[in-house]
Amino acid sequence: MKNPLCTGHESPIGMSRRAFLNSTGIGLGGIALAQMTGQANAGGLGGIPAGMHFPAKAKRVIYLFQSGGPSQMDLFDHKPRLNKEHGQELPESVRKGQRLTGMSTNQASFPLVGSPFSFSQHGDSGATISELMPYTAEIADELCFIKSMHTEAINHGPGVTMMQTGSQFPGRPTIGSWLSYGLGTMNANLPDFVVLTTEPAGGQPLTSRYWGSGFLPAKHDGVRFAPNKNAVLYLNSPEGISRGSRRSVIEHINRLHQLQLEKTSDPYLETQIAQYEMAFRMQASVPEATDMGSESKATLDMYGDDVKTPGTFAHNCLMARRLAERGVRFIQLYHKDWDAHAGLPGAIRTQSRLTDQPAAALIKDLKARGMLEDTLVIWGGEFGRTNYCQGKLTPKDFGRDHHPRCFTMWMAGGGIKGGYTHGETDEYSYNIVKDGVHVHDLHATVLHLLGIDHEQLTFKYQGRHFRLTDVHGHIVKPILA
Repeated sequence: MKNPLCTGHESPIGMSRRAFLNSTGIGLGGIALAQMTGQANAGGLGGIPAGMHFPAKAKRVIYLFQSGGPSQMDLFDHKPRLNKEHGQELPESVRKGQRLTGMSTNQASFPLVGSPFSFSQHGDSGATISELMPYTAEIADELCFIKSMHTEAINHGPGVTMMQTGSQFPGRPTIGSWLSYGLGTMNANLPDFVVLTTEPAGGQPLTSRYWGSGFLPAKHDGVRFAPNKNAVLYLNSPEGISRGSRRSVIEHINRLHQLQLEKTSDPYLETQIAQYEMAFRMQASVPEATDMGSESKATLDMYGDDVKTPGTFAHNCLMARRLAERGVRFIQLYHKDWDAHAGLPGAIRTQSRLTDQPAAALIKDLKARGMLEDTLVIWGGEFGRTNYCQGKLTPKDFGRDHHPRCFTMWMAGGGIKGGYTHGETDEYSYNIVKDGVHVHDLHATVLHLLGIDHEQLTFKYQGRHFRLTDVHGHIVKPILA
């Protein structure tokens, strides 16, 4: 049995990590205070040092989450048979009575609807990509397409929660929080886990639990950056308060906290100390990180015109590269409004236009700077779409329902095999026929690329050792470089 080095609690000799730190007179509060004077190392306090389990291929992750469920057969999973049988009923031999959403159960029929978009092959790999993604087509040989993703979740809330936490039920730590806990910081002046959202946007609402730390210490929460000059709410000092005055207040508060910690360990106080310190350091680091004045015209042009508008997906993609350069461990982008139950042709054109060029530019930009090899980029949503029509079966008005049984994601960099397609669906893009990849498998593979054994990164909560992959997950070895 492997030594549970990552529990964050019990050691092989029976002493908890917190008890050990307190018994030596240090404590986590002491470590946080030491960081004020630059005495603390930038390693993970709650989990494992980088590379303890495996040689890490990736140092950081940029997750381009496409909330709402992009239609796989209109983007990457080309199915000519749907066009040949357009308007015919989905064969029962294909559906086999499988679960439908409440939005489809009232349908009297399930007519197949082919994609109105053309597909062609690109790169030396010959990846088949829709006309909707011309910029992505240019980087086809950098990408690994996983066409056999699947999940149990059939609605948005549980689906997004599953993709981010490994469970459909709220309350578990998100993947960014697990990495913050397990690997620690690469830059003590910025959060380990930053969230950027496209603003404004329609679609399903985003909730802070999608980047929450669950039962992990709150300092591992994702920090959402707003699309304005302040970036983080309440970060700046009130008018009339100097930086020196704020430093003095924090030092005095921390001394009081430390006096309490010497009497009894209190995780809440430890978190408070860490958060005060981080907020103070971010007052200087965040404005520099979010100021794009130093970016060249060529770089801005590569991301497209939208890059000049804060809160757009293009702006956030460039921001993600800047944060990655500065040592942020996990950068989560959320782009909404892929949920097309009606009017799919127009809606998917819009979303593709907003996201295609910036996502491809991010890959090109990282590669040009020598960062792609140790930055793992992930693109995808919480599930796919049905091959049958929802609503009117007309070229402009048809929609597609949620489909968790198969969908497509792509990954690049960070130890991933470029120019490769993994998995296969049937001729209707309804069922997986080869090399299925569950959400737990995706998570296990991401952790592996970062040097972590997914079975060993655990946290004891309510008497049980929890992990991101729960009791499941297998590394998808064919997609590794």
